[in-house]
Amino acid sequence: MPSAPSAIGIFDSGIGGLTVVKELVDLLPGEPLVYLGDTARVPYGNKSRETVVKFSTENVLFLLHHGVKMIVVACHTASSFALPFLTRHFSHPILGVIEPGVEAALAASRSGRIGVIGTQATVGSGAYPAAVSRRDPKARLTQAACPLFVHLAEEGWVDDAVTRQIARRYLAPLKQARVDALILGCTHYPLLKSVIGEVMGPRVALIDSARQVALKAQGVLKELGLTHPAHGGAFASRRFFVTDEPGHFERLSRRFLGRRAGNVSRVDVAKI
Repeated sequence: MPSAPSAIGIFDSGIGGLTVVKELVDLLPGEPLVYLGDTARVPYGNKSRETVVKFSTENVLFLLHHGVKMIVVACHTASSFALPFLTRHFSHPILGVIEPGVEAALAASRSGRIGVIGTQATVGSGAYPAAVSRRDPKARLTQAACPLFVHLAEEGWVDDAVTRQIARRYLAPLKQARVDALILGCTHYPLLKSVIGEVMGPRVALIDSARQVALKAQGVLKELGLTHPAHGGAFASRRFFVTDEPGHFERLSRRFLGRRAGNVSRVDVAKI
């Protein structure tokens, strides 16, 4: 059974889920964290539903092997394809990034016109339309795939003329639809929030899914009585695992975390 002193587990297909780690550290500094980035098999966006479910199940089993009390699926593709399977087959609380973002967007919207940007797999999965329809059948959803945003974020091109040009092209359908709440449906996209906000304008609320799932995790832990009893998070344990060579992950981690990730180990999740 989960216990309060145990860690929160987070997995992503690669490095983008570190934006979720950053928000969890901000909200819950005393919580130990275990992060798994499946860097050997990234991206998930070009994989079949069955493959994403298989990889996600292996990731969950790895995190459970490390005794975590909760699992956050930081990957939008895994949240879209695998979350229903995971929540049916595991008893631990498991949160995805889609539902919290939709809840926040509907609360922020004045018109009911919601936008979502994400990878092609996330946009094509139907997960966001289904989530919006369940909560507000009258809401109108406009989606756009923005695959280059991932590469721009990893390259650090967050304040660049090329990035602005690409953003204007990607976001044109959302501006035409006059959305007033836009969900950043990929964990890389918060790094480009400034450019996205500049293109969309000040009247559009940008919904950071990383922030929203961290808030959801905070609420669930409190509700279940699993909040870590210790106070002051300076010495909270944070461990990072990857399924490929750690060097690239360590170098990029500063862009996502605001500092370089330490304590990074390479693992083979398929052997757990």
